[in-house]
Amino acid sequence: MPTSKIPLARKVVGLLFVLAASPALADLKPDLIEQLRQGGFVLLMRHASSPQKPPGKSMADSQNMGLERQLDEQGRETAEAMGHAFKALRIPVATVLSSPTYRALETVRLARFGTPRTVAQLGDQGHSMARLNGPGPAAWLQAAVEQMPVAGKNTIIITHMPNIAAAFPDKASGLQDGETLVFKPDGNGHVQLVAKVLIEDWPAAIPRK
Repeated sequence: MPTSKIPLARKVVGLLFVLAASPALADLKPDLIEQLRQGGFVLLMRHASSPQKPPGKSMADSQNMGLERQLDEQGRETAEAMGHAFKALRIPVATVLSSPTYRALETVRLARFGTPRTVAQLGDQGHSMARLNGPGPAAWLQAAVEQMPVAGKNTIIITHMPNIAAAFPDKASGLQDGETLVFKPDGNGHVQLVAKVLIEDWPAAIPRK
């Protein structure tokens, strides 16, 4: 084999290994999708891709009056694709809880998940964070994930990595922008993590005709 082809071959093998080892690709199987159609799950999501630096006034969305961080092109595209996938896969959503930050609400809007209820404890601890009355973000989020969804439907919670890591430190390692932890609460204060799903894997799960 010519030496010039060895790097490419290694890249291909490496990519196949990553895809095979990805827990998200392994988790989002038809049986899980069918279970999600029946409802009863809490989907804890990190907002879609967003640059770390807030935009300048000339680059900000027209609705981003506070010049907060906003989604980048990848974030907008993947949020829209995720919402389309939920409709195509017939995954019902009843309750949507969101951080009050612009980038989290933009994720909800582009995915067309419905009107969210903003919660201060889901915020980013920054200038967009409202004054907290009650439990801190980690305790609040743990309790929210334990709540049973509306019968036959699912709950979506959209927040930020620090909050997810504080509430579920053993489950949040390496969580990517837009990635979702799929929890199954039992109604008695216990929850089971059943899947970690990358935002790109939802549209990939749509059956091809």
